[in-house]
Amino acid sequence: MDSSPRKILKTSYHLRHVESMKILPSGAGNISRLNAVILGESLASEENDLVFPSEEFSGQALVSSPEKYLEMYKRSIEDPAGFWSDIASSEFYWKEKWGQQVYSENLDVRKGKIKIEWFKGGVTNICYNCLDKNVEAGLGDKIALYWEGNEPGVDGTLTYSQLLQNVCQLANYLKDIGVKKGDAVVIYLPMLVELPIAMLACARIGAVHSVVFAGFSAESLAQRIVDCKPKVVITCNAVKRGSKVIHLKDIVDAALIEAARNNVSVDVSLAYENHSAMNRESTNWKEGRDIWWQDVVPKYPTTCEAEWVDSEDPLFLLYTSGSTGKPKGVLHTTGGYMVYTATTFKYAFDYKPSDVYWCTADCGWITGHSYVTYGPLLNGASVVVYEGAPNYPDSGRCWDIVDKYKVTIFYTAPTLVRSLMRDGDEYVTQYSRKSLRVLGSVGEPINPSAWRWFFNVVGDSRCPISDTWWQTETGGFMMTPLPGAWPQKPGSATFPFFGVQPVIVDEKGVEIEGECNGYLCVKSSWPGAFRTLYGDHERYETTYFKPFPGYYFSGDGCSRDKDGYHWLTGRVDDVINVSGHRIGTAEVESALVSHPQCAEAAVVGVEHEVKGQGIYAFVTLVDGVDYSEELRKSLVHAVRSQIGAFAAPDKIHWAPGLPKTRSGKIMRRILRKIAARQLDELGDTSTLADPNVVEQLIELADR
Repeated sequence: MDSSPRKILKTSYHLRHVESMKILPSGAGNISRLNAVILGESLASEENDLVFPSEEFSGQALVSSPEKYLEMYKRSIEDPAGFWSDIASSEFYWKEKWGQQVYSENLDVRKGKIKIEWFKGGVTNICYNCLDKNVEAGLGDKIALYWEGNEPGVDGTLTYSQLLQNVCQLANYLKDIGVKKGDAVVIYLPMLVELPIAMLACARIGAVHSVVFAGFSAESLAQRIVDCKPKVVITCNAVKRGSKVIHLKDIVDAALIEAARNNVSVDVSLAYENHSAMNRESTNWKEGRDIWWQDVVPKYPTTCEAEWVDSEDPLFLLYTSGSTGKPKGVLHTTGGYMVYTATTFKYAFDYKPSDVYWCTADCGWITGHSYVTYGPLLNGASVVVYEGAPNYPDSGRCWDIVDKYKVTIFYTAPTLVRSLMRDGDEYVTQYSRKSLRVLGSVGEPINPSAWRWFFNVVGDSRCPISDTWWQTETGGFMMTPLPGAWPQKPGSATFPFFGVQPVIVDEKGVEIEGECNGYLCVKSSWPGAFRTLYGDHERYETTYFKPFPGYYFSGDGCSRDKDGYHWLTGRVDDVINVSGHRIGTAEVESALVSHPQCAEAAVVGVEHEVKGQGIYAFVTLVDGVDYSEELRKSLVHAVRSQIGAFAAPDKIHWAPGLPKTRSGKIMRRILRKIAARQLDELGDTSTLADPNVVEQLIELADR
């Protein structure tokens, strides 16, 4: 389907999910079954409360009412070309404008190859829009990055002008060693300012960055290096996270050895000396390949011409866990992603130029790409970047940072909220937090009790919460409250962002109307959508577009209540969401089975008080091997070393056998029920090849 700039779409989409948004504080009596709580006047406590923004907040909000939202949303669905081209033209710099066609899409595998394009033919550079454009607008002396080190009292700042100069120096160095437009660069760095600098430097010269979270193991890093074949790896010698020193360069060294075994060699490893964690004399070194950042980058000029790229040229690769065990290289392109991340940031957080914004995510995840680096900087925001752990040296560190920098927008994960909630209110209430005006949640659905604690205790019952639903693949927010626009329900992602058409379908792919529960899909494209999986377009189509032809399938379950609010119910595929990190069950199973004493393994997700989901592993040992605590630890270590500590199983359940159908398929439904101790919900086990296995597993549950 193609679209010209002003073509009005005839759509069967009746805005049904927002028809109930005639809800205003003054009209609360119309919905007597729901109690209205005005922000700042009462605690959100009852299960069925609607939490309204205060009139004062709504009065200054970018989107100040349900009517205003509905007006903008309606246009974005009926005239997406006009809606998005107006924003793209007025708020971004383009060296050349796109042609007559604003976007082109095919989301139906039955009609040919899946294709999504936005602003094709438009020529721009996202780094130029993040930095040069802001400096030229007079923001050169505005703080772009506040950096807070692991140790209290260690900090630094970069203005927009200084950040631009630093980015240009690294960009010039990369060009000098032969990195060209389209080349891949792997970045394995902790949350130093050098991480966003490296991302922006790549974008400036048209190189494709692939940031790998600096918690992944050497083996996981090697997999990604082998897949994208980078010209250079950028890392640092070590980092302190809390009181623990992590030797990042040693991990990179091991990954490069592993990659070389797979015939992928990297000529340059650029290492930043993070002297607060480790000095260069103690760092393992390979002459001819390893280069100290501080020895070369500062010698380069502080200006560098931007490489002008097509809107559909690649911007970055970000690897995410898949259900098959092999990481998927999610590919985002430039123009649509730029417009979408900037616009979602602006409206979802009700951004004002005076705001100080802090997102606690690491740039190794999509949140750190879209909402630490690109989205905020495209808006000229001041961003806090924090190197350390959120509970170091104690659980008050977040609020100490909020007070120190007068943070106004605080965006974090439900895992952190639950963890801090468990540590007690006193860590929060000893700090002022008066600067806060908007809170945000990302990574997984936030349970209502954590939402209320976040709202009541952290936000003093006066800060709206942008509870965002989106994915690595979507590039930016898909569903989120807009602060000031509508009443919230604790734990609900509420309604779609502009241009997004969520639908809930049944197992046959039929759209379900009204109050319902089913599979969350999206019809029609949006500018921030990923375009392919690197080197594997077939897997892209099979994973995301074949399950329900004509739709993008999110892999998430969703329910819609009688008022039209959306509630995410978690993954419906073989991916576990641990502390906001997506981990494929097949990846963990593969790591377990690599242990010489493990014959077979099956992994499921189980509810976890802090992490949202925990990893529960059923393990069958080779014949003659006895269960032992030592072996249990050894199995966990196998996962830690192959994937990373964040993927370590929370529970190893010894399994003489696994429940399988006669065709050999493992019945994970039964394993999930056993893991959750929902033994009265096991259902029919008569179809199993050996029904007795279930009884054995129940007997061994607490061994």
